[in-house]
Amino acid sequence: MDQDLFPHVACLQLPLQQGDVQANLQAVQEMLAKACCPANTLVVLPELWATGFDYAHIHALAEQTPEILAELQKEAAQKCVWFAGSLLDKQPTREIYNAFFVVGPEGQVGCYHKQHLFQLWQEDQYLAAGKEAQGIQTPFGPIAALVCYDLRFPQLSQQQIFSGAKLLVISAQWPALRADHWKILLQARAIENQAFVVACNGSGRLAVGDLAGQSMIISPSGEILAQADKEPAVLTADLDPEDVTTARSRFCSVAERPWYGQDAHKIVGPDILLERLSRMRAQGSKVVFTNGCFDLLHAGHVSYLEEARRCGDCLVIGVNSDSSVQALKGPARPVNSERERARVLAALGCVDFVVFFDEDTPLKLIQALLPDILVKGADWPEDQIVGGAEVKAAGGAIKRIAFTCQTSTTRIIETILTSAGA
Repeated sequence: MDQDLFPHVACLQLPLQQGDVQANLQAVQEMLAKACCPANTLVVLPELWATGFDYAHIHALAEQTPEILAELQKEAAQKCVWFAGSLLDKQPTREIYNAFFVVGPEGQVGCYHKQHLFQLWQEDQYLAAGKEAQGIQTPFGPIAALVCYDLRFPQLSQQQIFSGAKLLVISAQWPALRADHWKILLQARAIENQAFVVACNGSGRLAVGDLAGQSMIISPSGEILAQADKEPAVLTADLDPEDVTTARSRFCSVAERPWYGQDAHKIVGPDILLERLSRMRAQGSKVVFTNGCFDLLHAGHVSYLEEARRCGDCLVIGVNSDSSVQALKGPARPVNSERERARVLAALGCVDFVVFFDEDTPLKLIQALLPDILVKGADWPEDQIVGGAEVKAAGGAIKRIAFTCQTSTTRIIETILTSAGA
């Protein structure tokens, strides 16, 4: 099969039964039987359609996901359709994700973990955030996926559409209180990505309020092809790849991704940094801080910094100045000057600010910044992390991160010197 778009799509706007997997699965089967979907229909389901946000039983409910996926595969094989929607995904680490699965007649073909957890519903306290925004490959071409709150972050869909997807699918439990946002954002995602959007929302009342319903199927030009009201409903539509071609024929904004970055602006002095962080904190952003010499930047540094950035909304790196490095490591170091080290760090997408400090430790800098999260390597005992006591006293937290790549600057230098002398 060589297709680049599902020919048919359907949304099953379900009335969600909190924690009742069998009742929700039966509702899917009954709605699907009435829908009479043609072969090769992508059937989209709401966010956490089988369980809801039943935090009290979340681990037990997550254990049922393999059985739920097996039931979906059975339905898919019998009716020659495909399913997409979010379920709880429990990993061997015991972390649980809000995961968007795509399941066909031969089983699961892909999974996307929700990136942005909705703090207002305490989702971040029970679930882990996804780390990758990659499209899901299917026999009908790649599809871009979002789960509910992800819809408010356009870069997630843009990244997936840029990789070749012509269809964006959203699984949600969007509240009626913000129904107008739902419609505007869905049409915006369709227009800016010049792609079809299929968005399935839940129906009914939750403890936090009514769900909006209003599932939609939208064309690449932003035209609403089908829309439900608040009640349980089945939406269907046929998708024509030529609609995408037409939308992109005069101009294709999806294909344009110019680089506007000039990352040297991330290197700032303490005064400017404090001013900018103050504005970010005023809007509720969490500031993360870590420090180091970063003399020869290597894979271990990069993976560590990426993980540090995931701890909050803004990553500040305190870099030892040249005089500080010399005091710590001797007159032969650093290999690269402070400006060169800072410039390389600033080019990393996970880094927001780079600031120097002259002392042996960043204590004075940490006391001035008082980050929300102070990050250090897992090899450091928490009670020995410089600035840890001050950060915790101010209401912040300490995060210790293990190095996944066993590489060190000293070892690299030794290898270079050995090779040069050979």
